[in-house]
Amino acid sequence: MVMSVHILIVGVGSAGKRHARNLSALGCKISCIDLQIERIYELAGEIEIIGQFNSINSAFLLKQKYDGAVIATPTGSHSEALHQLAKYRLPVLLEKPVARSLTEAIRMFDLGAEKKIQVLLGYTWRWWKPLRRVQELIILNRIGSIRHVQFHMSAHLADWHPWEAYQSFFMASAAQGGGALLDESHWIDMMIWFFGIPEKILGKVEKISNLEIETDDNVEVIAFYPNGLRVIIHLDLYGRPHEKSIRFVGEDGTLVWSAEPNRIKVSCRPDKVWEEEIFHCDRNEMFVSVAEEFLNLISGNIINLTCQLKDGLSVMKVIEMIRLSSREGRIVSIEEIC
Repeated sequence: MVMSVHILIVGVGSAGKRHARNLSALGCKISCIDLQIERIYELAGEIEIIGQFNSINSAFLLKQKYDGAVIATPTGSHSEALHQLAKYRLPVLLEKPVARSLTEAIRMFDLGAEKKIQVLLGYTWRWWKPLRRVQELIILNRIGSIRHVQFHMSAHLADWHPWEAYQSFFMASAAQGGGALLDESHWIDMMIWFFGIPEKILGKVEKISNLEIETDDNVEVIAFYPNGLRVIIHLDLYGRPHEKSIRFVGEDGTLVWSAEPNRIKVSCRPDKVWEEEIFHCDRNEMFVSVAEEFLNLISGNIINLTCQLKDGLSVMKVIEMIRLSSREGRIVSIEEIC
């Protein structure tokens, strides 16, 4: 795909670099903003950079024309970045989660509606082929009425960015929006994507490991749905080996997705005989799919976005339920948040 469009990347950390590389490979011109100018220099060794800036205001001083913007800063500055970009009414690809709090997320949602800003939200697992296949199997009622689901994410924080000390990574900072609950809200988004917002939540958000961080590193959630479905989510930042998996138990059988190996297996038998689908897709493919959808949004060739601000707002409502439940030690209903 060749596009003569100019994309402004706001924040050139790991996520920003990935978006820049993918969009550049799709034919886009790239300009970058980052307070740490050496990050832009690193990226310039890989792709051509048109403009290098240290703020959103400076990026627009020369009346440069941009066709879209990517916000890939730490979560704590998402709100400020969207507010600064709002006056230019550019389509925006926003990294997840929307914000640090439900209040911030509501303000951003209202801003997007007021300024008519088109926002594609980067809960990238929605573009992952195996999980799209999982959703298809659920819709096809492959294992009957689903009664129990377990989401499991365990990955030691020190392994995420081996090129830097994890203590200086934004994930270690509450002010920047780090921590397991916020950053790994992918799994909350997937729960909502599959089943909608739960009726009630029981949750616990804690710091229990020896990691030198000020944020949470362990999250336990039980979500209650009115149709009898129960969902358990476990997130941690201290586990080795890393594990990402989802187990769906229905009245007719069980479906399991795992990241490593990248496969889906289904069984509707009493013995341990499984039907397996093995996937060989590269992890970057889902990010490329996000970039392609963003370019379709810019060109006006798409109406129904895979993930948008209203979806991110739903995630923040559930996060607020989990936080309230953890603070007060009780089950919290969605009505209390809404």
